[in-house]
Amino acid sequence: MVKVIVVDDDVDTVEVFCEYLEIKDITVVGRGYNGKTAVELYERFKPDIALLDVMMPEYDGFYGLANIKQINHDAKVIMVTADLTSDTEKKLKSLNASAVIYKPYEIDSVIDTINNVHKQAVTVTQ
Repeated sequence: MVKVIVVDDDVDTVEVFCEYLEIKDITVVGRGYNGKTAVELYERFKPDIALLDVMMPEYDGFYGLANIKQINHDAKVIMVTADLTSDTEKKLKSLNASAVIYKPYEIDSVIDTINNVHKQAVTVTQ
C-alpha cells in the first residue's frame, strides 16, 4: 500500500483529496497546509510519495520540494498546480519533481500518476 502526505493551503481540498485517496487504498499518513509543514511531515512519516500544491502562502511548494530533496535526493514528490507558465515548469524540473499534475485534474489521473511514480515511472499529467 502506498503511503502519502498531502499538502495544499486549501483545507477543503486536502480533506476531499485525502478521502478519495483512502477510498482508492492509498494511505494518507500526513496532511499539511504549507511547504514548511510538508518538510516536517516528510521527515516525520517518510512517505512513499509527497503531494504538494505549488502556490501556497508563506512557504510554497517550491520550498517544500527543494527541502524534501535535500533530506532525500530520491524522494518522490508530485507537484500539483494551476500555473502553466514556462517559468514554473522550468523551476519544477530544476528541483527534480517526480511528476506534475495540472489543475483542474481528473481524480483518476491523479491515482494513475501516484501509481506510476510509486513504480518509478515519471509522468506529466495535463
